Amino acid sequence: MSERKEITVRAKAREGRGKNDSRRARANGLVPVTVYGGDAEAVTAIAEIKDLAAILRSDTGQNTIFTIDIEGVGASEVMFHDRQIDPVRGRLLHADLKRLVKGQKIEVTVPLHLTGTPIGVSEAGGHLEQLLREIEIRCEPRDIPEAINVDVSDLKVHDVLHISDIPVDEGIEILDSPETAIATVGVVREEPVEAPAPAEGEAAEPEVIGKGKKEEEEGETEGK
Repeated sequence: MSERKEITVRAKAREGRGKNDSRRARANGLVPVTVYGGDAEAVTAIAEIKDLAAILRSDTGQNTIFTIDIEGVGASEVMFHDRQIDPVRGRLLHADLKRLVKGQKIEVTVPLHLTGTPIGVSEAGGHLEQLLREIEIRCEPRDIPEAINVDVSDLKVHDVLHISDIPVDEGIEILDSPETAIATVGVVREEPVEAPAPAEGEAAEPEVIGKGKKEEEEGETEGK
């Protein structure tokens, strides 16, 4: 697991809570956030949109652990729990941040990456099909992986890989059903090749079967 970069977001306690206050905050490059969980009370604040947007765009995305330092309140280690996005502009409108408690496990969704080239592809000409791209896990916040990597090199044609086949580090529990299929190697079916149609304006020449009796008689008369 790669070393995590320490990230701190500065924020200020939010005074106004109306729609107009939120609109003015966004116009100034700020976004309302709610911080809750742990042993402390919920706090509403405003933070820089660019800081939170940069976290969401990172490799770890919404699973990024960072510190939010609210002026006059203090610092808390948090993760995104929920967020509201403008469907037209794609901008962050509001974020719910959950405080993290050491030793307390949380449930998150992480990407599922397939690695290697299956035998069924390299030797039998099959094709790899990924059936599941994310999985649900439970672990302590500091143990959250950027992704779960699964080696599919040994898969043959018609083999199926299931959740139960995924190796995970100690302390990580997969919540999806063990019988859930995540990948398989299928057979590439060749489509029948159709004969090309004649070009526009071209007519097929009629096949000559043989001369009729009348034509043969006329030919003999002309030859005399």
